[in-house]
Amino acid sequence: MDDVIIIGGSFAGLAAALQLGRARRKVTVLDTGLPRNRFAGRSHGLLGHDHKPPLDILVEARQQLARYPTIKLVNARADSISGAIDDFSVLTGDGQSLGARRLILSYGIVDQMPAIPGFAESWGTSIVPCPYCDGFEVAGQHWGLVWSGPQSHNQVRLFHDWTDRLTVFADGHDIPADIRGDLERRNTSIVDGRIIHVAPHGEHGATIKLDTGQDVAVDILFAHPRNKPSASLHESLGLATVETPLGIVLKVDERRETSMPGIYAAGDLTNPAIPSVTTAAWQGAMAGIFAQQSMLV
Repeated sequence: MDDVIIIGGSFAGLAAALQLGRARRKVTVLDTGLPRNRFAGRSHGLLGHDHKPPLDILVEARQQLARYPTIKLVNARADSISGAIDDFSVLTGDGQSLGARRLILSYGIVDQMPAIPGFAESWGTSIVPCPYCDGFEVAGQHWGLVWSGPQSHNQVRLFHDWTDRLTVFADGHDIPADIRGDLERRNTSIVDGRIIHVAPHGEHGATIKLDTGQDVAVDILFAHPRNKPSASLHESLGLATVETPLGIVLKVDERRETSMPGIYAAGDLTNPAIPSVTTAAWQGAMAGIFAQQSMLV
């Protein structure tokens, strides 16, 4: 039996494995090789790895984990979880049954692309969600923001740290008059009508086509589509969740533990609003440390 099985081997899961491996705990990491940021050409904001392709960072991380004899990396999907603290069982997609005293869920989320031609194809290049990840590279240029609800108002305020040239695409949303007034006061253009096509151009640019017949070119487009967990294991376990403007996240306490004793969670599965590899890594490290400490006798 393992001490810990980690389900999801991207930044959060591998950071958890590193801490546990250094504590000489026996760990298996299950991963399907589909991290959320695989569409991005570069990853930014991770100290020591700034401006590197995210998949290259993960390859290097796995190579570094190979020096820890108690860590096993397995390319497999977790199909089901049963049991309780100190005696969990995980059934994999290839029929293996694995046991562990603790579990860490770090299988992330998937972004639900709207049915707009060109949107999915532009995701991660011309359309991005996070200014901390991509804002510096396009600072001072013309940004677009697809309005997704009241939270977009705060994003406008945030974006002005990077640029003074911002266009908001209402995309069918009814933006209240008082908020429109505030946006205009901030010299933010508002374009009404629904987006019907996104045509990427250059490294980050895009032309936004609207059902009003208008075309608007921007140097980068920010959008925040709804997302959902990339697996349903938390549902079968009955773990507590929290509803956010973008979708549900797993509820965790200050030790990264979920509502079921012995199961921890980290990364975008608990915090999709800030899709940062730095955030995922520190949350994963904390989940690993707290899981290890919970097994002390």
